Amino acid sequence: MELDLREFEEVCRDLYVRALKILPPDIKAGFSELQRAETSATGRAILDTMVENVAVAERTKNILCQDTGIPIYNIRIGRGVAFDGADLKAAIRRGCERATKEFSLRSSVVHPITRKNEQTSCGIRVPIIHVDFDERPETVAVEMIPKGSGSENGSFLQMLLPSDGIGAAKRFVIDRVIELGGRVCPPTIVGVGLGGTSDLCMHLAKVAATRPLRSVCADPEGARIEAELSRAVNELGIGPQGLGGRSTSFAVHVELAATHITQNPVAVNIQCHSARRARATITPGGIAFD
Repeated sequence: MELDLREFEEVCRDLYVRALKILPPDIKAGFSELQRAETSATGRAILDTMVENVAVAERTKNILCQDTGIPIYNIRIGRGVAFDGADLKAAIRRGCERATKEFSLRSSVVHPITRKNEQTSCGIRVPIIHVDFDERPETVAVEMIPKGSGSENGSFLQMLLPSDGIGAAKRFVIDRVIELGGRVCPPTIVGVGLGGTSDLCMHLAKVAATRPLRSVCADPEGARIEAELSRAVNELGIGPQGLGGRSTSFAVHVELAATHITQNPVAVNIQCHSARRARATITPGGIAFD
């Protein structure tokens, strides 16, 4: 299959808009679970308001949050797909720019020194693009994540020593959740990266934070730790928007990678309650939006 880059550009444009306007079904189900479990009257009232905000945004075809985020595109290419890599990146950028201009989105992307905003949601090395490959024949999967700043500011890395053990990594996660309190718009998804190098560990934390709810770490030890931390975080009493209750987090997700014998890296990346993402799959049979 030869990838039609004009069609691919349209998909990238549409996914940005869909991600900003339609909350994924797993997050809606997560809200329902938290509403049933919340024991604080204030917490329940805040959760009810959040759910109503989602309903109003979708009913009026408005965006879920004013923060249009840093645009991230995760591309997974299957076997037998022909494409030019440079043209692929250019198509993603055009799609991102068109979404911003054609739908009058607020551009949240600026130069880090001059703070100049090009009003395109693009800039140096932005949109962020990750490309990976799998064995599915003639398939291209595209995921778009508009990562908001309020939650992205809840990012931390600690290069622990192996002698510190996994207990230190778990304490690091809990301490960071306590430190952040309501600043990251809880209920959140707490993404945790374990292992790798410093940059890979941070990347894994973001992969974990943007994973669908009820998904489980592929590594059994990682799955055990994310279950432990998910219980622990909701015992902290931070609650929705930091105003008290059991609904501090939808879940804690863990992703890990092998690391060096003298390293024990741990990273945290937070996803706020407006956990936006959109996906599409391109095959010879057409385009399917998740």
